[in-house]
Amino acid sequence: MTSSPAEVVVTGATGFIAEHCILELLRAGYRVRGTVRSQTKAARLRETIARHTNAGDRLALVQADLEVDEGWDDALRGADYVLHVASPFPSALPRHEDELIVPARDGALRILRAAAKAGVRRVVLTSSLAAVVCGHARDGSEVYDETSWSDVSKDIGAYEKSKTLAEQAAWDFVRSLPADRPLELVTVNPGLVLGPVLDGSFGTSASVVRDLLRGSMPGCPPLGWAMVDVRDVAKMHLLALTTKEAAGQRFVCAGEHAWLIDVARVLERHFGPKGYKVPTRELPGWMVRVVALFDKKVRLVVNEVGRRQDVTHERARRVFGWEPRGLEEMVVATGESLIQYGAV
Repeated sequence: MTSSPAEVVVTGATGFIAEHCILELLRAGYRVRGTVRSQTKAARLRETIARHTNAGDRLALVQADLEVDEGWDDALRGADYVLHVASPFPSALPRHEDELIVPARDGALRILRAAAKAGVRRVVLTSSLAAVVCGHARDGSEVYDETSWSDVSKDIGAYEKSKTLAEQAAWDFVRSLPADRPLELVTVNPGLVLGPVLDGSFGTSASVVRDLLRGSMPGCPPLGWAMVDVRDVAKMHLLALTTKEAAGQRFVCAGEHAWLIDVARVLERHFGPKGYKVPTRELPGWMVRVVALFDKKVRLVVNEVGRRQDVTHERARRVFGWEPRGLEEMVVATGESLIQYGAV
């Protein structure tokens, strides 16, 4: 880094992925400007970051809301790069899919317009495997990569549609810009994100491990994902900022598919001897569908019962030299951090 380090705006700075991205950026010498929805969240984030690294005067937090235009020109003014990490994630099925689709799509476009206006060099957008694999057979007969797009004409969830349509809108916007005012775009498409939480507040994905460690699940239904450690996700975001060859490309950010029962067995091996009663009984898929009739949270995963996420990260390996951590390491790190911060 030079004596005048580049400045990176990170949207949704209090999110699980965003916090790890901020740590990676600060440790690499960047100046970071994070966006938050409230000053209360800003205070908690400063405490969290200070617990893990010395930011000095290189971390600024500004208030901005993805659902309104005001504030974004100021938030991005003078920035060299943007990591657009923020996106709504449901805790239950929305009443209408547009409750997720509209803010995700319009928020991405709002950031890109402000970035183009500010003369930002490159935007890295955090998308998802939800924009890659959904609406396909996912029965193990096909491996999906960056050329694959989720089929929104099929019966897929509102969140999956929101991630797909938001990413497609972002690519369309960048292609529409005049040749003399280009904006480089890279998208990172993570799977289910595990890995160490940085404080007692954490995202939905880590709650999978929390619930298993608490023994609050009767067993493990046939649910599975291509998983990835949050530290590897943050590392890819940093590489995507500055690797020349990455411009204009999508990147699958996940390792091999694993079932929920595989996660439970890792936890049982490592934490069972410490007194944690991890459920390792396999449950039939029909049980999820029955529970979903009464539980709004469970309805979010009904379409995923028995489906695989077989993907390849060959492009990331070739362009970045990126290799993800294995299942054992990320699951254990998640469990240890949840215990450390009193979530279990």
